[in-house]
Amino acid sequence: QVQLVESGGGLMQPGGSLRLSCAASGSIFSIYAMRWHRQAPGKQRELVATISFAGTTNYADSVKGRFTISRDNAKNTVDLQMNSLKPEDTAVYYCNADIRSYAGTVYPYWGQGTQVTVSS
Repeated sequence: QVQLVESGGGLMQPGGSLRLSCAASGSIFSIYAMRWHRQAPGKQRELVATISFAGTTNYADSVKGRFTISRDNAKNTVDLQMNSLKPEDTAVYYCNADIRSYAGTVYPYWGQGTQVTVSS
């Protein structure tokens, strides 16, 4: 059994910063790509940032220069540092990772989501 648990969401004023964290636990043999997605009310889920096992990163154009994704392979964690927050960043943020369990299969696991609200 593998679980992803997010933390760090909340309410922030425009221009502020928040840091999201996601920890993977359970029967983990290895973790490949890790990602953060978000879904705003009435909108489709959007891929925000991706980081490979080696640390290669990619970002949605809407967050480039403001958000930074990082990971700690020893701790099986991935973080998202969000700076210069805008009201349009308001969404539920989901952690996602491609994980190979000790059973041998690779499966995309998801966290339960954490709410980020940017408002004055």
